[in-house]
Amino acid sequence: MPQLPDDLDAVAVRTWCSLALEALGRERAEIDAINVYPIADGDTGTNLYLTVESAAAAVEAVFAAHETGTTAPATADAVRAMAHGALIGARGNSGTILAQLLRGMAGVLADGGDAAHLRLALTSAADAARQAVAHPVEGTVLTVAAEAAEAARGEDPDLRTVVTAAYEGARAALARTPEQLAVLGRAGVVDAGGRGLVAVLGALVETVTGQAPVRGSRTASGNAAKAPVTVDGGSVVGLPVGGTPVEGVAEGGLPASAPVEGPLDCPEDGGAGPAFEVIYLLEARDEQVARLRTRLDALGDSLVVVGGDGLWHVHVHVDDAGAAVEAGVEAGRPYRIRITHFATESGHDVRVQAEPAQRAVVVVVPGDGLAGLCTEAGATTVIARPGEPPASGELVDAIRRAHAREVVLLPNDAALRHTAAAAAEQARTEGVRVALVPTRAAVQGIAALAVHEPDRGFDEDVVAMTAAAGATRYAELAVAERQSWTMAGICQAGDILGLIDGDVAVIGADVPGTARTVLDRMLAAGGELVTLVLGEDVPDTLADALEEHVREGHLAVDTVVYRGGHQRAPLLIGVE
Repeated sequence: MPQLPDDLDAVAVRTWCSLALEALGRERAEIDAINVYPIADGDTGTNLYLTVESAAAAVEAVFAAHETGTTAPATADAVRAMAHGALIGARGNSGTILAQLLRGMAGVLADGGDAAHLRLALTSAADAARQAVAHPVEGTVLTVAAEAAEAARGEDPDLRTVVTAAYEGARAALARTPEQLAVLGRAGVVDAGGRGLVAVLGALVETVTGQAPVRGSRTASGNAAKAPVTVDGGSVVGLPVGGTPVEGVAEGGLPASAPVEGPLDCPEDGGAGPAFEVIYLLEARDEQVARLRTRLDALGDSLVVVGGDGLWHVHVHVDDAGAAVEAGVEAGRPYRIRITHFATESGHDVRVQAEPAQRAVVVVVPGDGLAGLCTEAGATTVIARPGEPPASGELVDAIRRAHAREVVLLPNDAALRHTAAAAAEQARTEGVRVALVPTRAAVQGIAALAVHEPDRGFDEDVVAMTAAAGATRYAELAVAERQSWTMAGICQAGDILGLIDGDVAVIGADVPGTARTVLDRMLAAGGELVTLVLGEDVPDTLADALEEHVREGHLAVDTVVYRGGHQRAPLLIGVE
């Protein structure tokens, strides 16, 4: 049995994220089913899962980058990665608020993970989340977070006592949410976001105690609780709770006599609400964000702006999506913009969709330049910015945006293999036929996209794209950050590394010389076409010089050059 932590160190944070992701994965469908506020769109559980997935992936990246092999990363690094991952991967209203809760906790836990720091972290999280919401409403996840922090107050020095108290306080607060928010009472459900937070806190209990909270709790009235789940187009019925300790109303505590039947899509004011949900990440200064809040608040509702230190996550429901995006442009640099259009039909919130295309390609690209190139070729793109790899939810979103019966997915990064596989599996459950071509670099994706023919059979097209990608060797140049052992010898900080097919093959002093050596090694095995993708700071003269070098040494080889924009590597190379 693993040793239980005495405080929340980096390993405990990693375990917490993993357990929280498992808990939300188990409960996602049931949390979606009770999602009636602020929009009854049935995605709160999914949004929370995808937000935590991004947080967990960021923490895993910290551990993967830790090279000592004998000690864990610093706690501060782990909690900050958790908060940053949640911020960039936050989905929907609930996910955005959860990201701010984790950010509020991280700001305190970076200084220590004992009981006293955890109490302060819970309070900081609740306060930060409330401040991030333009118009806080009681009976929501904000109330659950505040009650969890209040329940954890005291002087007990035992971490397990504090965590358990916070969890029980959250459960009790969740039980009262139908009394505080009329739309919940009418639907006979507890707040979906609050229930998700209880799941996250339950994972924290399991992390520090080694045991999941006891299942099958009873309500205050002593009656076994029931969990509402969606059936028959959106109505709910009571079913016995079975599963995690925070499933259904078992942890919310609706009295057994409370009705749990009726339509879920019942906005509090009885109206249709704004037409669009607008979400984006924003690079901006604090003073610009303050003005942005004011402008967006005037445009719509459900406004949540979270983040800090120059990076923000913006979520709002509006009728004028263009104006919401323009407000972001005026404040700073918005990106990863997602706009969902809602329409009210017979009282149900539905997404507006046209007839799907037969086939589409979804491709992950490392920079804006390649995104434009792939878009011109007809692909749907996902930009993987430096240090911000897309989560599976973002890839699923791209598959949905492609709106086709058949989709070819090109991840263009070996590290995204499992993420892409998870996205493909999720899309298949939604009725989309998805083929994952395991491209490991952007140049392989370009080669695959070049032979894509939507008019031929799906299997034939996938085989052709796979063959083109497999016939493309890839390389990239990188700058060494520290002294290190490599396949090519010892490198020093500042050296230029030439990686061929993922392994360091060349250590050089400058980009032009290293690039020439890499090209010569790759072309020694033959080739017909060289593809060069230049980073935004690389001059055109380098491409000219490399093209001339190829022409002089390999007469039958052609060269094509693309601008990749803001990408991690100064130069990407492909040889077909």
